[in-house]
Amino acid sequence: MPTVYSLESILVDVAIEVPSLPERGGDVLATASRTHAGGGFNLVAAVARQGVRSVYAAPYGGGRYGDVIRAALATEGVAWTAAPRTGDSGFTVALVEPDGERTFVTMAGVEAAVTDDDLAAITPLPGDAVVVSGYDLAYPGSGPVLAGWLTGLPDGVLVTLDPGPLVAEIPPERLRRVLPRLDILTLNQREARLLSGAASAGADLLAAVRPLVPAALTIVREGADGCVASGGPLGDRVVAVPAPVVPAVDTTGAGDAHTGVLLAGLVTGHPVDDVLVDAVHAAAVSVRHVGSATCPTRAELDAAYPERHRVRT
Repeated sequence: MPTVYSLESILVDVAIEVPSLPERGGDVLATASRTHAGGGFNLVAAVARQGVRSVYAAPYGGGRYGDVIRAALATEGVAWTAAPRTGDSGFTVALVEPDGERTFVTMAGVEAAVTDDDLAAITPLPGDAVVVSGYDLAYPGSGPVLAGWLTGLPDGVLVTLDPGPLVAEIPPERLRRVLPRLDILTLNQREARLLSGAASAGADLLAAVRPLVPAALTIVREGADGCVASGGPLGDRVVAVPAPVVPAVDTTGAGDAHTGVLLAGLVTGHPVDDVLVDAVHAAAVSVRHVGSATCPTRAELDAAYPERHRVRT
């Protein structure tokens, strides 16, 4: 069975809904809060909800946050490969504004120190996918270990990077080491601009990123506008997938829903054009719900958008 192995570290999200971000030195009264597994959990849950084998291969802690993570993985049917570490998993405070936009502060825990022993516990095969985040490449403990391991994976393993908000914090030499091995690079507009140095949008921004990974499927996620993609199996063809218009309640897990559905579709052999449409529409379902792990199941996606594959640009 094709497997998606995730090394995107799972933390606990402490989500706080606020009317606006506080000014420097100020304060605002929150309207709601919730605590749940987040970070890389959103992606592994999204994969599992498509009926694809999903494995979390990074560390988690033996404290109360680690307990939250392990329980959440079990509920979603996601396998994990490590025993709990001494210490606890980290957490992220997410400030969620009324339009669904979110701003993060992260305190790392044991997940920030992936070791060679952790990686030795998994053996990805051709046809499987391995996904890492920019957080993990940026960590001084995990980053060098992951970079060396990724470059040694066999051909046919879909190596995927989602740089995330810390893209500018990844040491340049580490990033240069990883980029040539990538099969898939997926990132949002802000991350694409930081990575490329371009200030453009749409296909122009995609064109600015592609020279960094000329052989990889490169996807720039555009939020409410959908995504643009090129490279990899698309060759030089640029595919633009518009997103349906929806009332966004919380965008926290939209990128993870997009990436999880994308990888689940690719490892099971679906055409990349169809997979991109699925990913955009899964993200559109996700933003209608409060929380981070809000990716729909395949059945829920089909019910929400039964005719989505008629959409093409």
